Amino acid sequence: MMTAIVSILTGIMLIIGAVFAAGAALGINRLPDVYTRMHAASKAGTLGSGLMVLALGLYSQEWDQFMRAVATLCFILLTAPVSAHLIARAAYVVGYKPCKETEVDALSVIKKTDEHHLQQ
Repeated sequence: MMTAIVSILTGIMLIIGAVFAAGAALGINRLPDVYTRMHAASKAGTLGSGLMVLALGLYSQEWDQFMRAVATLCFILLTAPVSAHLIARAAYVVGYKPCKETEVDALSVIKKTDEHHLQQ
């Protein structure tokens, strides 16, 4: 009985994770600029891979394997948003412009500050 519940729950988590990962891949291919693509990759990709890792940890039905999956999820949750933020900031400083649909450019102050520090 418990094995069937774990198998069904694992299958549901894998399907939902795969849908989010496919959405991230679609977003990377279809969105207009590097910033929106990075948003899709970091948000949906993190959720999709996290759900799939947790599903695999749950499916193993071993405490140490599940804890490794939880540790992997924590690592992904800590590193993916930070790396996406740093890559987006570097792209902005280098000169990649947001798409024309972007209404507010909140990073314009940062670029001026970085240029000022580079000149010194």
